[in-house]
Amino acid sequence: MFEIMNLTKEDFCEEDITRVLKKGIEVEKVEDAFFSIIVVDNAYIHNLNKTYRGIDRPTDVISFALEDTKDVETSPRLLGDIYISIEKAREQAIEYGHSFKREICFLAVHGFYHLLGYDHQTEEEEKIMFARQEALLQSEDITE
Repeated sequence: MFEIMNLTKEDFCEEDITRVLKKGIEVEKVEDAFFSIIVVDNAYIHNLNKTYRGIDRPTDVISFALEDTKDVETSPRLLGDIYISIEKAREQAIEYGHSFKREICFLAVHGFYHLLGYDHQTEEEEKIMFARQEALLQSEDITE
């Protein structure tokens, strides 16, 4: 289960994000778990990035995984929060030459996989994580 919160006044593809994440929960066999997606602006995510990562600029997505340590066990599982900058999503959609829908869904899925423990620090990790993300997006016809 998850909830999507919009802290901006902008519209976005909430139905598509919901659909692809429900499919991700099914594919990854995530049971008895909860997480949040929070859609924010560049100023908000810039502050998070600076405060928690020491990087003084806005970014596209930040995930705060609560299961990063083995000490945290709850029922239902609390996976964490995914913050997405709607402004960065719009900028990157143009930069990468695909739709805003694809970009924001990609960022939601990317954050979801981080909450599940996937990472892309090494080339091998990146290959695994990005293949899973792309397969999920394609399964829901989020390709352009």
